Amino acid sequence: MEIILLERVEKLGHIGDVVTVKDGYARNYLLPNKKALRANEANRKVFEANRAKIEADNANRRSDAEKHATNVEGKQIILIRAASNTGQLYGSVSVKDIVDGLNAQDAKVSKSMIVLERPIKTLGVFDVKVVLHPEVSVNVTVNVARSDDEAELQKDGVNVIDQMFEDEQAELAAQAIEMAEAREAAADEADAAEAARIEKLKADQEAAKAAEGLSADAGEDEA
Repeated sequence: MEIILLERVEKLGHIGDVVTVKDGYARNYLLPNKKALRANEANRKVFEANRAKIEADNANRRSDAEKHATNVEGKQIILIRAASNTGQLYGSVSVKDIVDGLNAQDAKVSKSMIVLERPIKTLGVFDVKVVLHPEVSVNVTVNVARSDDEAELQKDGVNVIDQMFEDEQAELAAQAIEMAEAREAAADEADAAEAARIEKLKADQEAAKAAEGLSADAGEDEA
């Protein structure tokens, strides 16, 4: 379907451009949201007659959005979520979660402004685009963590998942060293016990020999 754009649409064009799009995209999104008109003769004439006003209105909205952008750009929100030891969330972060987090900081944004290219399903720090106007967009940071402490680490650039893995490996290594030391200590104790047993056995044998010698001497004396 051929349409006339009433505002800039990313990857399509700017106000007044006549472009061809899929029928479903036009009917389900562009036309009902007043982002475009069907490119027939009547609509072309209507657009040209109102072009100056359409462009002036767009310029005013863009100006308002640019002012709004100063209150949104660079904002950071922290979302505390339960997650597995591999960093997978039990669920996902929704657009509403992001909107609520931003509006708690007086950002005044709506769900339609949030561009979430893919669902957030892991711990981490994510850049999210907020489109305040077709020609004005800003980035905000979404910090998804299991606790405020972990969020602070992630904010400082620490990969919590890697840190958890390293901590687990360090703990396993410490346990292995502890077990090796325990085995070595047990072996030393066993060696010491065996040496003591042998020494005792030798002492007993010497004592037995001495006793036999005394008995022999006593027998000779009697004779």
